[in-house]
Amino acid sequence: MSGSSAAETTVAERMHGPLMRRAAFASLGVSIALVMLKAVAYLLTNSVSMLASLADSALDLFSSTLNLFAIRSSLTPADEEHRFGHGKAEPLAGLAQGAFIAGSATFLIIQSVNRFIVPEPLDHPVTGVLVMIVSIVATLGLITYQRYVVSKTGSIAVSADRMHYASDLLTNIGVVAAIVLTKWSGWKLADPVIALLIAGILIASAWSVFVQSYNQLMDRELPDTDRDRIKAIVMHHPEVRNLHDLRTRAAGVHTFIQFHIELDPAISITRAHEISDTVERSVCEAFPNSEVIIHQDPAGLERPGGLARS
Repeated sequence: MSGSSAAETTVAERMHGPLMRRAAFASLGVSIALVMLKAVAYLLTNSVSMLASLADSALDLFSSTLNLFAIRSSLTPADEEHRFGHGKAEPLAGLAQGAFIAGSATFLIIQSVNRFIVPEPLDHPVTGVLVMIVSIVATLGLITYQRYVVSKTGSIAVSADRMHYASDLLTNIGVVAAIVLTKWSGWKLADPVIALLIAGILIASAWSVFVQSYNQLMDRELPDTDRDRIKAIVMHHPEVRNLHDLRTRAAGVHTFIQFHIELDPAISITRAHEISDTVERSVCEAFPNSEVIIHQDPAGLERPGGLARS
């Protein structure tokens, strides 16, 4: 049996941890600033689409705070009570975020319908537009940084947060359009219509986060493209005759990969271990921050049937 060393995992965590923490603090700082700006703007403009954007940013503040704790927990090294680490703190946070985003969308739908029934005028439109321009610039900067962090770490928490802010970007643009259309074109229903569109974006975002988090919590297999890549890497070794019982799952930034390889029955245990170590290194190079467990079988040994798919 072969497995990746704890030292390798610790090195990966030292590399990814600071990036993920900085992303979490950046998200928290931006969300606090945007909530304060949009709260003032809503009080001045009385725009329901501004309220929608404020609610979205308030949820981002909650989500960013939750992510900060989730990332801190997920990066905690494995211990005697949590042998597989704490990576599932991230998808748990994702489920909570999805639930709150869906609740916010429901609230916005109710407010928008009320505004259809009882239209209200907008005040201080220029102030509202200026606030949203500041929001758009800040959100673009944060999304760019978060995309970089996700590309380096694969963090589900940072990725979920990035999705929220991507929807915020559309929200902010929508609010500008609502104010302009309502105040300068005379279309009074533009404000609630765009607020409803924002609610739809929030619901789509909530579903995406929920599915991704649920799949990790239920130990769903990696995508077939990743599994095929693992098989190709393993079978590339000239002394590996076959591969079976491939099992994969993800938890936060960590990936767990297990499989059996079939080797020449005549080789020594030492040689079998050397082959496994070589295969393991190749898989870990392709899937950084992964834990690989390999079982060696003599080729031709009859295997009992099972549920695991190769």
